Amino acid sequence: MAETVAVTGGNGRVGGHVLAHLNDAGYRTVNLSRGGRDEERADAYVTADLLDAGEVYGAVAKSDADAVVHLGMIPTPDRTPGYRTYESNVMTTYHVLEAAGELGVDTVALASSCSAIGGGFEPDPITVDSLPVDESHRLTPSNPYGMGKQALELAADGFARRAAGAPRTITSLRFPWVVDDDLARETFVEADRSLAALRDSPHFHTQRNTLFSYVHADDAASLVRRAVEASFDGHERVWVSAPDTSAETPSADLAAELFPDADRRESLATGDPYAALVDTSKAERLFDWEPTWRWRDAA
Repeated sequence: MAETVAVTGGNGRVGGHVLAHLNDAGYRTVNLSRGGRDEERADAYVTADLLDAGEVYGAVAKSDADAVVHLGMIPTPDRTPGYRTYESNVMTTYHVLEAAGELGVDTVALASSCSAIGGGFEPDPITVDSLPVDESHRLTPSNPYGMGKQALELAADGFARRAAGAPRTITSLRFPWVVDDDLARETFVEADRSLAALRDSPHFHTQRNTLFSYVHADDAASLVRRAVEASFDGHERVWVSAPDTSAETPSADLAAELFPDADRRESLATGDPYAALVDTSKAERLFDWEPTWRWRDAA
């Protein structure tokens, strides 16, 4: 079991939640980030430019980590040129995996995204073959952010095939939009979430292309910890989502109106009428993880 976990991008909103959760679980944590420190939870802070292979190697070595959580990538592509967005996703991941492998770090968890399927940054509506979406669904991104997420997963596949010089356990976590209590209150509780109202929102295209998925930061951090504690061999991709959609319209109606050509699997027609359009059963099988936070309960 890991005793020290290095978290890249610990200055970010999600990184801060992950550091706090790991600390509360008894881990020693090290925040590997560029620039000045912007959190108070990590036990140590190491400055590193994650696009510089030497700095990543030195930072991971200095942290004396048993596991690395790689969150330090550009979170959205709207403020950077496409090549910078792609570079951030792909090259930082390569550097982290290479440094971890050379330094004998057994476990790495990577922040992939629902954008690997295309997602919210696609200019056109994404094609959905079946619902709920699981890990077998094809990936068809055309935007730099989504292509970068798909490429980082391919890089992880390659490292997992190495006989030596690679982490033993690599997990790509396909995160949706991660909300904390304040964001959830602003987005869900104080707004009309019916499909009719969402159609009038400037964010409707993004929400449709991300399958109305989201996850609370507490559930996301819990899954990160379980990925740190995992011990399987190789690389696994895992979809992440809250147990429900972000819409007030029943999921079957969302599917019928917005994804009419998608095959419906049995799990969409049974149980919770607002069940997520993303299947997280692999995360349950692999990590014994189930999301618990629902905006409807909070409302």
